Amino acid sequence: MNASALQTDLYQLTMGAALWRAGIEREVTFELFTRRLHPRRGYWVAAGLEQALDYLRGLRFTPEQLAYLRGLTVFRDTDPGYFDALSELSFEGEVWAVPEGTPVFPYEPLLRLRAPALVAQLVETRLLATINFQTLIASKAARVAEAAGEKAFWEFGTRRAHGPEAGELAARAAYLAGAAGTSNVEAGLRFGVPVAGTFAHAWVMQFAEEDEAFRRYADAFPEHTTLLIDTYDTVAAARRIVAEGLPCQAVRLDSGDLGELAREVRAVFDAGGRPEIKIVASSDLDEDRIAELEAAGAPIDVYGVGTALATSKDLPALGGVYKLVAVHDARETWHPVKLADGKRSWPGAKQVYRGEAGDVLALADEPAPAGRPLLERALSEGQLLRPHPPLAEVRARCREALAALPAGVRRLAAPDPYPVTRTPALVALAEDARRAAEARSLTPSERSDP
Repeated sequence: MNASALQTDLYQLTMGAALWRAGIEREVTFELFTRRLHPRRGYWVAAGLEQALDYLRGLRFTPEQLAYLRGLTVFRDTDPGYFDALSELSFEGEVWAVPEGTPVFPYEPLLRLRAPALVAQLVETRLLATINFQTLIASKAARVAEAAGEKAFWEFGTRRAHGPEAGELAARAAYLAGAAGTSNVEAGLRFGVPVAGTFAHAWVMQFAEEDEAFRRYADAFPEHTTLLIDTYDTVAAARRIVAEGLPCQAVRLDSGDLGELAREVRAVFDAGGRPEIKIVASSDLDEDRIAELEAAGAPIDVYGVGTALATSKDLPALGGVYKLVAVHDARETWHPVKLADGKRSWPGAKQVYRGEAGDVLALADEPAPAGRPLLERALSEGQLLRPHPPLAEVRARCREALAALPAGVRRLAAPDPYPVTRTPALVALAEDARRAAEARSLTPSERSDP
């Protein structure tokens, strides 16, 4: 999954060509954030930073890529010097970011980047794709964890994910935010996510007798036997396991009324002296269905969550944006602001401070208000300032941070809003920038009117 410099939108490269032609080499600051929460989301869980930083550190154009760009009609009249500049391009800027696993709220930067304008603009598409997706899945996984409580759940969604890479990154993000592991073996290799699995109905259907299928599998994996028991008659299969003393650590239910079947199967195992056998439930589960099963007292020990988690089925896209907040000329810094309805932005490089009463959004260079700063410097002059933390460490930190949120904010339906305030200095800068933007939008005659 090596990132390509061409994993960007064409307009990033056309803007770059125009910047190069104009001789504009100034630095700019961009921030990546969300503008709003979904009605059923009380927070987002920041994720994807490790892959985003690795992309920036490895940003390069290959000769093949540059030859392709030169052949595009849109670049027919572009000075060859632009492509020479791209051939030498690398990321040597600065990045501040919220650590992965941190709950965040609208308008709080997940990432702040300062670099030459050409580079800062070019990386927008890949950064958004990387952070938006993993943040989306991590936020969904946190909800599943909330529903499951102290019970484990596993991510099983690769086959329904939007492509193999999405499946691997979904497994990573889900583990980060609370999943016990994944069925995706590549995610185990690449990211160290624990892996687990049972077998398919096709395994049972290859044998004349169901109990033979069970014995054959148990022979191969005597210490790791989870039997899928709903190919034919779920309760009859449970009785067969007891009657024949089949080795088995757990069974999996993947169809039917999961709550009722779990009760019947639990009763069979307990009456037959096999209380050690755990019950795993899957089949189109999401946080709402798990919450229902838990509220009903279903004797389910482990949940498997697939499609709903790997695709964030109820909310399949995160509307994260990457916006220009400061322009650094040789003699001054000025702060552009967007005025379009529903898409207004807050100017200036910002920091977020988390305290007991909520969050404070402040300018990065103003005196720090009370609270703990969330954004940490991750890259300086294009160099990683510290090694990426182990994913298990990120997972533990995420669990702690989520537990610290008010219960109402974590609620699955109609969550309470989390308090986020802005400093007077940020509000004043925004008002100054708004007035300046409105003045620039006037026609020459309007500017001269008394």
